[in-house]
Amino acid sequence: MRRLPSSLAALLILCALALPAAAKDTWLSVRSKNFLLVGNASEKEIRQVGTRLEQFRDVFLRLFPRAAQGPLVPTTVVVFKSNDAYRPFKPVYQGKPQDWVVGYFQQGEDVNYITLTPEPHGTESPFGTIFHEYTHLLVGHNMKDPPVWLNEGIAEYYSTLEVSDGNKKITLGKPISNHVLLLRQQFIKLEDLLRVTHDSPAYSEGNKTGIFYAEAWALVHYLLQGDKGQRAPQFTSFAGALANGQPIEESFRQAFQMDFATMEKELRKYVQNDMYRVQYFTAERPLDFDAEMQTAPLSDAEAQAYLGDLLYHTNRLEDAEKYLQPALTAAPAAAMAHATLGMVRVRQQRYDDAIKLLQQALQLNAQNYLAHYYLAEALNRQALGQGNLITHYPAETTATMRAELKKSIELNPDFAEAYHLLGFLDMVNEEELVDASVSLLHALQLKPDRLQYALTLAQVYMRRQQFDAARNTLQQVLRSPNADGQLRAQTRSLLQAVDNYAEQLARIKAYNAQVEAQRATRPTLRRRDETETAAAATNAEQPLPPEAFKPRIKRRTDGEQVRGVLTKIECAGGESVVFYVQAADRLYKFHADKFDRVELVAYVPDMGDTSITCGPLKKELYVVLTFRPAATQPRAKYDGEAIAVDLITKDTEVEP
Repeated sequence: MRRLPSSLAALLILCALALPAAAKDTWLSVRSKNFLLVGNASEKEIRQVGTRLEQFRDVFLRLFPRAAQGPLVPTTVVVFKSNDAYRPFKPVYQGKPQDWVVGYFQQGEDVNYITLTPEPHGTESPFGTIFHEYTHLLVGHNMKDPPVWLNEGIAEYYSTLEVSDGNKKITLGKPISNHVLLLRQQFIKLEDLLRVTHDSPAYSEGNKTGIFYAEAWALVHYLLQGDKGQRAPQFTSFAGALANGQPIEESFRQAFQMDFATMEKELRKYVQNDMYRVQYFTAERPLDFDAEMQTAPLSDAEAQAYLGDLLYHTNRLEDAEKYLQPALTAAPAAAMAHATLGMVRVRQQRYDDAIKLLQQALQLNAQNYLAHYYLAEALNRQALGQGNLITHYPAETTATMRAELKKSIELNPDFAEAYHLLGFLDMVNEEELVDASVSLLHALQLKPDRLQYALTLAQVYMRRQQFDAARNTLQQVLRSPNADGQLRAQTRSLLQAVDNYAEQLARIKAYNAQVEAQRATRPTLRRRDETETAAAATNAEQPLPPEAFKPRIKRRTDGEQVRGVLTKIECAGGESVVFYVQAADRLYKFHADKFDRVELVAYVPDMGDTSITCGPLKKELYVVLTFRPAATQPRAKYDGEAIAVDLITKDTEVEP
């Protein structure tokens, strides 16, 4: 091997020492009125992003002031200095980052995330996508169950917003070229467009370039800009009626004074004319929010904590941990990193570790309302176990959860998730059911678009024997255009449970009334004849036949059924489970790929302290299990695939 001359080697060493070390990224936080921005871009670039977001929010709320009612979940904006820095945090599909993404909006129950880079990447601006998704947030926060076409049409319309000329000139309604080209070739019947739901094929195209999005945008554009803006007040009236819960047909006819067919003719003419009017406003004062912003440096540990939190909220748990663990190593007192890593452990079902981390987070910052909620959620998940099914929380868990949730609400009275979990806790334990109703109604008031809250409220109404209120709440969910197939199936199952429970209770009350009537008419007993007295008392106390009030359930028709005692639920590896049912003749084993794919309905209002989780059950549970039989094989591992498990009483009858 040839060696370098010593003089040359020394020169190279000196040159290497003279080269500057690779500079670490400088991370900053910039807090505007409504956003927290963090990033390794320049301060000027981060502030510019904050200004554009504040401008958008300001303009939208001027035109739709109702959307400003009530607080929103906080939004954190991560501004990456370049596309290379952004790439590891872009959405991942089949293990690969989607490099074409220039910005995205990740909505969460506790915090929303916006991510982007100011570096040009192709011709697409990141703000179009971000404005679209932020519009959904504002609309959903204000309007219960907005029609899908309205939600998407408004979002597309506002995605084009621009502010120029010294931050005073506002431009809205610029034509979206992809939509214009597509509308020249295709058109959906207006009545069909207005009835699209989240389950409709037109909505399930997987992107925002299909005809549904194009025509929804065109309809909103026409209603706001067509006929020289004369439709705009009608559109405002229409949106207000929908926000107040009026049916779409009634709201449409009252607002526009015409039927769907007439409006369709006008919309087709508007599209064919291909003259999309652009709307201009001039603000009285410049929409300049820079002076209101406050900048502060972020340590490496703080930056890593934010990046880990972002990855956790995009469900990339392993990647999140790669940032959270170093953050805790560098800054053991980082409360945010403790809290987020605790929630990663919850998702990994490592509940003991999660609880310790969240308790440490609260020791470091007891004023963090999210950490209090996260701790309650960790205890909740630990109690639920595999399959997310529970019939009673242990006393110690109940006390801690209630205390943490009330503290979370005290610190942030506008955090809807804390109210929902508190209502769910009281509903499961059948304690403080009136308070549970109040908590859930408040959660729905804060977030009217969260249909899951309504399902929990309906279950509370059922336990309070307010069956009409329960049915009305569930029917509203079924009518919602925003309910997906899984939620609708869950709602129908709850409706059936409400009807069965109401029917059983009515039979019991009728029987008890009959017994009381018989007791009231029994003969007067005579002391002089003890034999006659005893006989009369015996006859009077004879119960009526129990068939009059025996609980009954309807037989399912989507599979075969076996009735018996559920003895064990086995976690079979991965997410699959096996249900063991002891029937009269033998022990059956039924498999399911995922616990949540099995429909579970309880027809037993009070099941004591029984928790339904993996492992042997604490007491006998009578069930009717519906299943698809396994393929005929001499040594089949399972008797079939579980479809549904109905929890019943011992004397429940299954109607033929």
